Amino acid sequence: MTHDPFHPADPDDSRPDAADGRSDYAPDARPDGPGAQVVPLDAVRAGRSPYGKPSDPTDGQPDGPVFDLPDDAPSRLARPADGPVLEGAIVRVDQPGTDRPDWRTDLEAKARTRQPIVPLWLRSRAEAAETLRWVGLHYAHVSAYQLARAPLYGGRLAIRSPRGFIRLVGGMVRWTFDLEGEPVRMATVRKEDPEAYIKLSRQRDSRVRLRVWVTGAALVTLLVVAIIVANQPTHVQWAALAVALAALGFIGKPADRPLINRAVVPSSVEKLTSDIVIRALTVLSIAGINQAMAKNPKDAIRFVAPITRDGPGWRADIDLPYGVTVGDILDKRERMSGALRRPLGCIWPEGDSSIHEGRLILWVGDKDLSKTIVKSPLLKAASHDVFKGIPFGNDPRGRLVTIPLIQHNILIGSLPGQGKTASVRDLGAGVVLDPSTEAWMHELKGTGDLDPYAPVCHRYVSGIEDEAIAYAADSLSLLRKEVMRRSAALKSLPPDLCPDKRVTRQIADRRSLGLHPLVAIFDECQNLFAHPEYGAQAGQDAEFIIKLGRALGVVLILATQRPDKDSLPTGISANVSIRFCLRVAGQIENDMILGTSAYKNGIRATVFVPEADAGTGYLVGATPMPKVVKSAYLDTPATQRIADRALALRKAAGTLSGYALGEEPEQITPSFDLLADILAVVPTSEAKVWNEVVVDRLAELRPDAYGAWTALEGGAKTGQLTTALKPYGVRTMQVWGTPEGGSKGANRIGIARDDITTAITKRDHGAAS
Repeated sequence: MTHDPFHPADPDDSRPDAADGRSDYAPDARPDGPGAQVVPLDAVRAGRSPYGKPSDPTDGQPDGPVFDLPDDAPSRLARPADGPVLEGAIVRVDQPGTDRPDWRTDLEAKARTRQPIVPLWLRSRAEAAETLRWVGLHYAHVSAYQLARAPLYGGRLAIRSPRGFIRLVGGMVRWTFDLEGEPVRMATVRKEDPEAYIKLSRQRDSRVRLRVWVTGAALVTLLVVAIIVANQPTHVQWAALAVALAALGFIGKPADRPLINRAVVPSSVEKLTSDIVIRALTVLSIAGINQAMAKNPKDAIRFVAPITRDGPGWRADIDLPYGVTVGDILDKRERMSGALRRPLGCIWPEGDSSIHEGRLILWVGDKDLSKTIVKSPLLKAASHDVFKGIPFGNDPRGRLVTIPLIQHNILIGSLPGQGKTASVRDLGAGVVLDPSTEAWMHELKGTGDLDPYAPVCHRYVSGIEDEAIAYAADSLSLLRKEVMRRSAALKSLPPDLCPDKRVTRQIADRRSLGLHPLVAIFDECQNLFAHPEYGAQAGQDAEFIIKLGRALGVVLILATQRPDKDSLPTGISANVSIRFCLRVAGQIENDMILGTSAYKNGIRATVFVPEADAGTGYLVGATPMPKVVKSAYLDTPATQRIADRALALRKAAGTLSGYALGEEPEQITPSFDLLADILAVVPTSEAKVWNEVVVDRLAELRPDAYGAWTALEGGAKTGQLTTALKPYGVRTMQVWGTPEGGSKGANRIGIARDDITTAITKRDHGAAS
C-alpha cells in the first residue's frame, strides 16, 4: 500500500523515526522508503501563522517542523519568499472586505458628483434671463390665445345652458326624493325581503324629509337673489344672467367635447426613461455592452443621476460598462436614433472626460437641430465689444455659445457647402460692430461673400487670382511687422497701466498707443498657404503671428475646406487655440482641424449629415468641454444691415482707415514672373540644370521674392521649385551635372530649359486667345 507524502502517516506506524516528526522530502518518496520521515501535520498547523510566518514573533522560529518543498509541490502548500514553508491555502493579499476605504477619499469622490444647489439655468445671468423670457413669452401667448377666443367660449356656454338647466333640475329632483336609491329598494321587493325593504324605506323617508327642507331653502335663496338682481341696474342684470348661463353651460358641457381649446398642443415626444436608454444602447451591437448585459443585466449600465429635463430635451448621465468608451457610442449615433425613435438631429451623445472616458451624457432633444435656424443676437445689436467674445450660435439645448476672441486665434474647417463661410460671416459681424477693432478681411474664393464688410475694413480683397493671393500674403507680412511693433510698445507701458503685459479694453481705448484689437480673416486660406510662390512665406508669417500676437491684440481667423499638411501648415494647426469643425470626410481631416487624437477621443465631425447639418460642428477651445454648436445664419441682406450700422459707428468714432477710405494698399510682395526669371538665370548654353542651382541664382536675382527658398534644407530646397512649377505643367527630372565649385558629377533633381520656354509659349498663347 502506498502513502501520500503530503498527508499524515498511519498512527500505527512503528518506525523509529516516526516520532521525530521530521522528513527530508524527496519526490515520489514513500513512507517506507529509505530516509523517509513522517510529518505530523496537526502539530504543523498548530504553529502556523496565516502568512507562513512564525506564530510567536519573540523567538523568530515556527512552533512546527520545517521542511523544504520542490517547485512542483501542490498549490495548497504555501512557499514564502523568505522563511519556513508551511502547508495551507494560499492567502490573498487583496482579500475583499478586509480594509475600508479612506473616508477622505470617499468624500472627495462624492464631492465630484454632488448635484448643484442652484439649478444650472440660474447660475448664468444670460441663461436665467433667457429662461425667464421664454416662460414669460409662453404664458403671454397662452393668455392672448384664450382671450381672443373668449367670445367663442361664451357662445358655447350659452348653447349648452339649456342642457345644463335640465341636468340641474333633474339632479335636484333625484337628490331631493332619493331616487338614486330606488333600484336598491326594488331589488328587495324582487327578492321578497320585507325586513330589508322596510329598513330602506324608513331610511329614504328620513332623507327626503331633510332634503326637502334643504331644497326649499335653496329655492327661496335663489328667488331672493333674483328679486334683488331685478332691482339692480341693467349691466348688473346682464352680468348676473351671464354668470347664470356660464354656470348652466358648464354643467351642460358634453364629456367628450372640452370647453376651452389648448393654446399649446402637447408634445408627442416620448419621455426618456432608463428602460428606453438601455434598449437603445443594447441594440448598438457593441461587444462590451452585450457581454456586460449578458453577465449582469441589472448593473451593466449604471445611471449616476436621475434622467431629468434639461432645456428642450432629456438628459441622462450614464456610466458605460467597463472597457466601453463614449467614442464607441458616437460611431453608432444613427442606430441610436432608430432605437430611440427620434430624428438624428435630436440625438446628441457626448462624453465627460473630466470624470472618466466611460461617462456618457446622452441628451435627447424635442426638436431636430438640423431644422432649427439660429438667429444671431448681433442682428439687432447697436454695437458690440469684442473683449466680451462674439455670439456665435446655439448648442443643441438652445443655449447661446459665445466665442472668446481676444488672446485667441480661430480655425474653421469643413467640406464645401457645410456652412463654413456663414460661420466666418457671424464672427465678422462681431468684429465690425466694435468701432475700436481694425478689420482685415481676405475672401480668397472670389464669390464676394464678405463684400458687405468691405466699406469698414482697413484691408480687403476678394478673389482667387494671383494678385489677390499676393495681397493676402502682404497682409501677413504687415501683420508680422505689426506684432513686432506692438511687442515693443507694450513692453514700454508702465506696470500700473499694463500689469499683465497684454492688451485690455482700457489699453485698446487709448487709440494713440496703437494697441487696439486687429482681427484678420482669411477665408479659403488653403489657396494662400498652398500657393507655389507665396505659400511658404505666408505659412511662416502666420505661424509667427499666431504664436506671438495673442497677447498683443492681433487675432487670426482662418477658414479652409481642404485641411491637409500642404494647405494648412502643421505649425498653424498645432498652435490655434479655438477650432470649429463642421462636416469633414474622415479622421485625418477631423484631427487636422480639431487637434491630434480628437477622433480617438470621440470628437468626430464625421457624424454630421451632409447639407442637413450645415452650420453644425464641433467647437473646441471656446468652452471648458468640446461642444456641438450650430452657428447663427446671416444671409446677405442681414449682413448688409449689420455692415451699415458698423459703418455709421466707425464714422462717428473716426476709426475708418485704409481700404475703407480708398487709400492705396502697401505692397510688399513684388510682382514678378517665375518662368521669365528662370530663363534670365539659366543661359541657353545650359540645356539642363539642377534645381538647387536655379534656386540659388533666383535668390541672387530677387532676394525679397526667393530668399526664403534658400533657407530651406535638403530636399525642401529643391522641392520648393518643383512645387512652384507644377501649375505651369513643368516637370522635374534627373539631371547629370557637377557642382559649380567643381567636384564629382552626380544625378540630381533638375529642369530642362526647353520645358520652361514651352510653358511660357503655352501660357502666352492661352492669354492671347
